[in-house]
Amino acid sequence: MDREEVTEFLGQVPLLQCLPGSSIRRIAEAVQVKHYEPSDYVAREGEPVDGLCIILDGQAEVSAPANTEEANRPDYVLNKYDYFGYGTNSSVHQVNVIAVTKLSCFVLPSQYGHLLQTKTIWNAEETPESHSLMEQILHLEKLEVDIFRGFTLPEAPTFRQVFGGQLIGQALAAASKTVDCLKLVHSLHAIFLIAGDNDMPIIYQVHRERDGTSFATRKVEAKQKGLVMFTLIVSFQKEEIGFEHQAAIMPVVPPPEQLLNMEEIRERRLTDPRFPMQYRNSAAKKKFVPWPIEMRFCQDSKSQHEPSLHYWFRARGKLSDDPALHRCVVAYASDLLYSGVSLNPHRERGLKTYSLSLDHSMWFHKPVKADDWLLYVIDSPSAHGGRGFVTGRMFNRQGELIVSLTQEALIRRAKTPGQTPRPKL
Repeated sequence: MDREEVTEFLGQVPLLQCLPGSSIRRIAEAVQVKHYEPSDYVAREGEPVDGLCIILDGQAEVSAPANTEEANRPDYVLNKYDYFGYGTNSSVHQVNVIAVTKLSCFVLPSQYGHLLQTKTIWNAEETPESHSLMEQILHLEKLEVDIFRGFTLPEAPTFRQVFGGQLIGQALAAASKTVDCLKLVHSLHAIFLIAGDNDMPIIYQVHRERDGTSFATRKVEAKQKGLVMFTLIVSFQKEEIGFEHQAAIMPVVPPPEQLLNMEEIRERRLTDPRFPMQYRNSAAKKKFVPWPIEMRFCQDSKSQHEPSLHYWFRARGKLSDDPALHRCVVAYASDLLYSGVSLNPHRERGLKTYSLSLDHSMWFHKPVKADDWLLYVIDSPSAHGGRGFVTGRMFNRQGELIVSLTQEALIRRAKTPGQTPRPKL
């Protein structure tokens, strides 16, 4: 087997599926192949382990220790993708493992055991306090096979209902945890059904619609109070080389280093004498929670009535080295300020509105680093019938088109000034 085939095989091993693809590739470089004849001892009870063994081909039998009562000796057979042993050399085998047929195994030597302990948000047993706020928001508790629980954290920005980007990001994280780690999301399509409650946990049920050699498809349902509030269809693909072209051109905008972030803009407004004192006092009293996504706007206030918006964004802090995680972060960030662009041409003094995402689609074209600056280019070509339509493109600093997006949202004028009733869909 060549290195790519070894990597693909290891990606199918359940033990390794919680690891990022980069770790799988490093493990593929470190494993050794060992062969055994029928009746050979692969491992002996009481002897030190040589590392982690993964069955490549054939069958092995595991037998309980000799001092176990005969009636309680649950011998069983190991097959392809099954594993035994440990990732360190600090333990000994508790059972005998004997080849039943001709047997081939991949062995990860003990000195490479640290590759099995990659600190990543995808490890369900890991406590995420040391990670960035963005990773903590996306952290899910595994309840059962294909069932996860997510939360709206107190430290995260909250809105009147569960933020749509949170639903997209957490649902995508749930789906990603059930897919071969060598396959990455290339498209997703979300439907928002019911406004969510920030004070309640969210249950994510993943349905495995298809698993192919190159593609996999998942359907995720997000539930509160037993009701489906959100549905996500996700398609994953193993990376491959193909035709390439890019017709989209990144707009000419100032680099992020020359622009102010939201916190700096707020501070300027609080001290700017051109703003009424009443406004500045009111703004200063409002609780301000920095978003886990840093934004730097390319346009000034004169452009706020145009049906477009350009801004740089990135996750705050350093994210774990996991391509799937970075795509989930971008999915979370994609809904921030997105549908509001369709309201820009209609903004006027005293106008009160209500907006709610209806559906949201994304296509990932190239690898993405969510803790590096990305330019988000948003346009709203149409608004009609209480619905606003927006399109989006994300570019990296090299001008490569990374993501394309579309969304339709409910946009309504509030019935009375100061009132924002929950809309009936």
